[in-house]
Parts: sequence; C-alpha cells; structure tokens
Amino acid sequence: MDIVGTRMVSDGRTARQIFEDVMANPARKKFGFGRKLALVNVDFQQAYTRIDKFATAYETDPKQLDYANELARLARAKGMPVVWSRVAYMDNAHDAGVWGTRTDTPDSLQNIKYGSDRHAYDDRCDIQSGDLLFTKRMPSAFFETPLASYLTFHGVDTVVVTGGSTSGCVRATAVDALSHGYRTIVPIETCADKHESYHFANLTDLQLKYADVEPVQAVIEWLEAQPDA
Repeated sequence: MDIVGTRMVSDGRTARQIFEDVMANPARKKFGFGRKLALVNVDFQQAYTRIDKFATAYETDPKQLDYANELARLARAKGMPVVWSRVAYMDNAHDAGVWGTRTDTPDSLQNIKYGSDRHAYDDRCDIQSGDLLFTKRMPSAFFETPLASYLTFHGVDTVVVTGGSTSGCVRATAVDALSHGYRTIVPIETCADKHESYHFANLTDLQLKYADVEPVQAVIEWLEAQPDA
C-alpha cells in the first residue's frame, strides 16, 4: 500500500525544540492584525500566579505580568478594550459541573470560592476602572460570559490572549476566539504553564492551527504604531 499521509512522528526532539523549529520556518503564514484588538488577560488570579502562596500557581517568564500590564496600558491609550477573567465557584461547587469531579482536595479547581484569596486578582495586575472584569466557570473566557457580545459592541476583529495556563484556559480561549471569527494572537512571554513540555507543545499547536504565536514585542510595536484614542 502506498502511503500518502503521515504516520505519527517520533523524532527525539523536545517540545521546546519542535516549537523553535516551527517558529523558525520562514514560510509560516499568519492571520495578522486587523483594525482593532482586544486584550484578553486570562486568569491572572492568585491561585495561578502567586507561587509564594499556592501550590496551584506556576511561573514561566518572571516578567509575564509586566508584559501584560504594558499591553494593557498601550491598548487603553489606543482606545482598545482590556479584559480580565478569573475563575471561582459556589460554596457547594455545583456550578463547576463535571470539570469539578475529578479531584476534591483543598487545591482542586472547584474549591476556588468567590471572594477567596485564590479568586483574587494578583495585586501586580494593572487593572483600571474602564476594563471589563468577570468570573468564568469553564476553561474558555468566551463560554457563558459577556465576552463575545462585548467584543462585538466594540467592533473588535483581533483578540490577543495572555495568561495561564498555556495548555488550559489560554488555549481554550484562543480556540474559541478563532471559532468566533477573530484573528487571534498569543504573545509568547505573556503565557505560563506548569511544565515546559505542556507550554511549548500547546504554543506549537496554537501556531500551527489556531493563532499567531508571536513575541510580545510584535504586539507592542503594532499597538505603538496605532493612533491614540
């Protein structure tokens, strides 16, 4: 039988090496920026950012929040929406659905309660009064939240996704952004995960299918080139 497709490849490269090879390909095509972006910062809450307080927290680039804050400052200056999501559940966790049934420990997802320290945004986040803030229940920042209608009202055609985890809520939000018809961009340094394998494997998959995975400087430079609001 002639083989015209591809059997699964195992060539000894690490997830980081595969990502670097994909990014180095000069032929990689991009969705590119549109006319107006929204910055969607996913789950910069203490449960996932405060590695000094919570076992569920993780850090990849130590300047992650600095970069997200810089993007937020620039987006506001250009009249473009800034959004912050986080996750929490009712005391009985019944709103966590099947996602909250796999484990039940103090660190489990469904035990992030409204108003708790784990629910609180990291105080390093530069959140301003004009930003949209909401609590979600599922991985994507689009699922059963006001995000889609908010972006429609603001005439957005491009979504920049930051936050964590790369393999979880960032990925889910980026896939949903594309599914809603948005050009989708994921700045590398603004995402974090628990293990570099998960991080780079998912950045690779996003780049190949669902988003433009770019250095954060590319987003900064695009924003700087736009007229002030």
